[in-house]
Amino acid sequence: MPAASKALAGLICAILLAFGLCASAVRADTLGVQHRDLDAGRCKAQFSVAHVFVEHVTGSLPVVSGSAELAEGSSTLASVSAVLDATRLKTGDDDRDGVLATPDWFDTKRYPTWTFVSTFVTPGSNGRFGVEGLLTLHGVAQPVHLDVVTSGDAAHPVYQATVHIDRHAYGMKVTRLDPAVGNDVTVTLLVHLK
Repeated sequence: MPAASKALAGLICAILLAFGLCASAVRADTLGVQHRDLDAGRCKAQFSVAHVFVEHVTGSLPVVSGSAELAEGSSTLASVSAVLDATRLKTGDDDRDGVLATPDWFDTKRYPTWTFVSTFVTPGSNGRFGVEGLLTLHGVAQPVHLDVVTSGDAAHPVYQATVHIDRHAYGMKVTRLDPAVGNDVTVTLLVHLK
């Protein structure tokens, strides 16, 4: 076999070997990663915002779907996504709920859902960790940081995540009532997995 042919054959073998090793590494990395759906019936989101007339307005909206990935035998999330139904937002006052559904606020006819998709998880200790991700509401996606506390065991983990958002960053209009309502909204998510 000519030297050039031997060199070409060696190069092809090296490429195939490298590809095989890479493919094996990918398979090894994905082994033990557990994909689980969110238990929508047990998940919920609550929010709170300062209001000069009633101290704080609190409300809730359901988590309707989502999924998570975590290492086998661990309750620390590797990734998580969730969809919330803004059309079912409740504050305990039907008139206020109607106002919040309008274009000046959440505009739920145009933007019926809120979505969250994680981009990075920061490991912590004692069941605590951080999650970076994109929260989309009112048609605007913004990066956010969630502080997460885990309870339960690896088979049945429960996560409580807290995030602070600026409502103006999501394109909500400034109205005559704007000075009465705080900018910072605290959203707390309680997440159960199936």
